[in-house]
Order: sequence, then structure tokens, then C-alpha cells
Amino acid sequence: MLLKNEIDFDHLRLQFLQLRGDLAVTPSASIIIPVNAQGDDLEYALQILADIARYRGKHSFEVILNINNYPTDTPPPELESYGNLGIRVIGIPNVKRPDEKVWISARMAGVKIAASGNLIFPDADERIANPTEMLDWFVEQLNGGAQLAYARVTYYDLADTLSLQVRIMIHRLANTFKRIILGIPTARGGSYAFQRSTLLQLYEKRMLYDDINVGPAVKSIGGKVVYSGAFGSDKLTILTSGRKIESGWLPMINYLRWRWEYNFRVLRRKPKS
Repeated sequence: MLLKNEIDFDHLRLQFLQLRGDLAVTPSASIIIPVNAQGDDLEYALQILADIARYRGKHSFEVILNINNYPTDTPPPELESYGNLGIRVIGIPNVKRPDEKVWISARMAGVKIAASGNLIFPDADERIANPTEMLDWFVEQLNGGAQLAYARVTYYDLADTLSLQVRIMIHRLANTFKRIILGIPTARGGSYAFQRSTLLQLYEKRMLYDDINVGPAVKSIGGKVVYSGAFGSDKLTILTSGRKIESGWLPMINYLRWRWEYNFRVLRRKPKS
């Protein structure tokens, strides 16, 4: 994890100014990052911000950081320090809305102020090893007619144990089976980009109620969904933190049981009228 004393904030600010470009011009995409102020997300967010700032392509981007989940009377200092980087920072002490998953509420707060019709949703604890290739791919897919584009995901900070290797292997095989055999897109939180109009359509119809139903929801309205893993480039990959994945055979069995029940429950759920 990058620490604040390891970051040259002045240099990072210049990079973000270049990334945004002319403020009078609509950015190619808005990158919206929800950040839970509890735990270590605020520190991890520096990593993905530094990754995004390394972008060297032809597009322009605005970055919206939604810092949430903190006491109203003690806002985190990052609201100011991260705001000084030249990105848009909003602070919402309690982002959760009734009858709505917190990830939806957190992302929609950024969607409402986004300047672009293309939206990219990384998570605070993710890494983009090849930001130019990855961000360009997202923009090009959305501009090319896709309503949802999602990236291949792998892990960093993952313990090197046999049980975890088996768990990840089973998880990937299950996703491959769902994607190729069942035709179910396996988009997950923090790895996808949306056309704003499609996202708002699904949101207003209350069709978004968990991450794993995002892809099926887009397909249900006839939307085009694309997957970076089908393009044959290892550079089109997003890394997510494995630091919280518990090692051991019993945790693996419990996870797989929960994951099966979770998939079965969510994918069979019908949208509310």
C-alpha cells in the first residue's frame, strides 16, 4: 500500500490537471470511485489514483472521489487533501439509502454530478497496472456501442496458500462456465464501465440490486455487453485486493457454499415494479 509520505502530491496534481484537459470540453469518461472512510480504503485509494494519473492516452477524464461513511462532526482530512489534487471530491457521511445496496448509493452519488455520458467504476482498493490500455479500452467500447464493458479481474496481496489457489481456481472456472456456457456476463463491482443513459434506465426501473446482476440486467433490455478477457490481452486486466480473503479449507468450503446460494438467490430475483 502506498503511504501519504510516499506520494508527491504536487506532481500528482499536475498529472490530474493534464488528465482532465480543457474544462470547457466534456471528458471522454467520468471515473467514479467510492471510498469508505472506515478501515483502510482512504489509504488504498492513493494507489488507484496514482495508477489513473499514469494514463498517457488520447482521452480526457474527470475523477470523482466519493468519500463516505464517517461521523458528521469529524470529516476525514482527506476530503481536503485529496480535493487539492485537482479531482472532484464529495463527502457524504451516510451514503446509504433505504432499500438500496450501499454500493449503488455510493456510485449513484457520483453519477449524478458526472460530466460525461461514459462512466467507469473502479473500487478504492483496486489497481490498474496498465491504465492507458485499460481506460482507452473502456472508452472505445462504450463509444463503439457497448452499454456495459467489464474487465478481467485478478488479485494482488493474495496469500500464497494451496487453499486459496484452489478457491480462486474454482471461482474462475465457475465464472467461465457462467459466461461461456450460460451466457451470463460476470461483471463485478469495480471492474466495469457503463453508458450513463443505460445505467439510469436500469436504476430508475430498480433493476440493479447486486453486483452480479448488473450484466444480466443490461442483457435483459437488449444492451450490448463486452468483456476484456475476450480480447486476448493481459493488459486489459484490473487487480483487486485479496488481503481480506481468509486462507484455509473450511473458509473455502463456507465461501463456495455461500457463493452458490448468493448466485442462485440474486440471479433468480425479479425487479420490483
